[in-house]
Amino acid sequence: MHWEAIRKETAPAVPPRLADYDRVRSAFTWSQARAELSGLPGGGLNMAHEAVDRHAFSGNANKVALRCIARDDSVTTVTYAELMRRTSRFAGVLRSLCIGRGDRVFTLLGRCPELYTSVLGTLKNTSVLCPLFPAFGPDPVEQRLRLGDAQVLVTTADLYRRKVAERRTSVPGLKHVLIVGPGAEGLPGTSSLEDLMSEAPDTFTVPPTSPEDMALLHFTSGTTGTPKGAVHVHEAVVAHHATAAYALDLHPDDVYWCTADPGWVTGMSYGIIAPLAHGVTVVVDEGDYDARRWYRILGEQRVTVWYTAPTALRMLMRATPRQGPYDLPRSHDLSALRFVASVGEPLNPEAVVWGRDVLGLAVHDNWWQTETGSIMIANFAACDIRPGSMGRPLPGVDATVLKQDGEGRVQITDGRVTEVERPGAEGELALRPGWPSMFRGYLHDKKRYEAAFADGWYLTGDLVRRDADGWYWFVGRADDVIKSAGHLIGPFEVESALLEHPAVTEVGVIGRPDPVAGNVVKAFVSLREGVEPNPDLKRELLGFARRKLGPAVAPREISFDQNLPKTRSGKVMRRLLRARELGLPSGDVSTLEGSA
Repeated sequence: MHWEAIRKETAPAVPPRLADYDRVRSAFTWSQARAELSGLPGGGLNMAHEAVDRHAFSGNANKVALRCIARDDSVTTVTYAELMRRTSRFAGVLRSLCIGRGDRVFTLLGRCPELYTSVLGTLKNTSVLCPLFPAFGPDPVEQRLRLGDAQVLVTTADLYRRKVAERRTSVPGLKHVLIVGPGAEGLPGTSSLEDLMSEAPDTFTVPPTSPEDMALLHFTSGTTGTPKGAVHVHEAVVAHHATAAYALDLHPDDVYWCTADPGWVTGMSYGIIAPLAHGVTVVVDEGDYDARRWYRILGEQRVTVWYTAPTALRMLMRATPRQGPYDLPRSHDLSALRFVASVGEPLNPEAVVWGRDVLGLAVHDNWWQTETGSIMIANFAACDIRPGSMGRPLPGVDATVLKQDGEGRVQITDGRVTEVERPGAEGELALRPGWPSMFRGYLHDKKRYEAAFADGWYLTGDLVRRDADGWYWFVGRADDVIKSAGHLIGPFEVESALLEHPAVTEVGVIGRPDPVAGNVVKAFVSLREGVEPNPDLKRELLGFARRKLGPAVAPREISFDQNLPKTRSGKVMRRLLRARELGLPSGDVSTLEGSA
């Protein structure tokens, strides 16, 4: 299918932050962005002060900061003044435990109010916050606690019993376990957070904080080896604030919902810090994905800006196909919604158009990584959308495409790299360091960090192409691209094509070694409920893809698999498909959906 650009033909309800891309980009400086924040009264920069205290002190004390929806649908609100008091108490708790600057505080919690208190109170105290996804099994929890030098863990009694208690001795540096809710009295070596908070004062003076003080530690899995701990500093809040304005078009009166769990970098940077730095009202849903629940939240909470994942959008697409009356979304009042964005994996073009047709708003894809700390490339509110494109670099971000060598790595000759000039040519995406949220290292792994840079560029490991107008298009990870009969084939392109077939719900594509072609493209396909796999359907899918992609790109083989290995965020793990197909080691599977 040929996807035409979706043009902005009507005036938006709210004037967009980035109305003139070229003008803003040419005039932008990070020092200018830094000046939009208040800074600490005595100098310095602290994330929590920018996200909470400055709003409470500047006339927004009674504005709702968090609107929390429990699993039973009950709603509680927390104002900026109350959030300041709660986070001050938590910071005081840490001080009473002799936890200070640079000490590591881990959270293992669902999306409850105490999570936000713990995160922001830790940052106020100039300690380092490391979030853990609550669905992690005991092995990845233990591994990250140990690698991250954990000294404090904030969790629930149930999560502690199931995932930490029996392994406590393997994390000797873990001094304090603070239990949210009931149950601490029955768990030796733990303390009740509620009891400690009740004894802490309501006020806390944020200590002097350098912009380069370590603030966040995010673990990200590689294809091999242990997870990498990406280090981020307090200055990252400058990028969180600026990019949320430009890429998510946040305005002060917005009601904002980011569906990502704060155990991941998206849920932390854009679920907590960025929106609160803008002083908006943040919707917090404790429940799990459910199409009806999500539409109800969008409508009842009058959400104006929604940031979600491609997998979630595809799940909604299955619940509300483009054909038919769209009963589910139309049964809710979504008139407040004015901007939808997506991140986490490439967004297939059909999902962009589905958003326009069903939600009345095209979905704006964007791109970034744990290492970049904030959005680097995006489709903007005031600009045309080219479905399938990542968009263009944000103001203050310099990107390029680097030539690869014969092994699929960036070509480095005498320490120099070569930029790809020809529009449409593929290469590795690279970014010029200098944005405030750039990671400052991998914890305890200087060599791994240094290997991520060459000739003054950060090497992302993502393969892209850039069109003549400067839009970037995702091709795949450097180690995912398939070389077949002299052609470089991006698995995302093949997956997107197969996803357009009405029988298909999920796809993972790999290269299977072939003695003649080098590799042939193989697709693993999950089918919609009620569709039975059979040889005729396999032939139909092969022909469908061949017609859409041509014989050089289309898969030569298809296997049906209703249980594709996926990360907890829903992304199909191609490397695990490849490992299973070729009988290779699986590598790190701690982020695998359903792993223990």
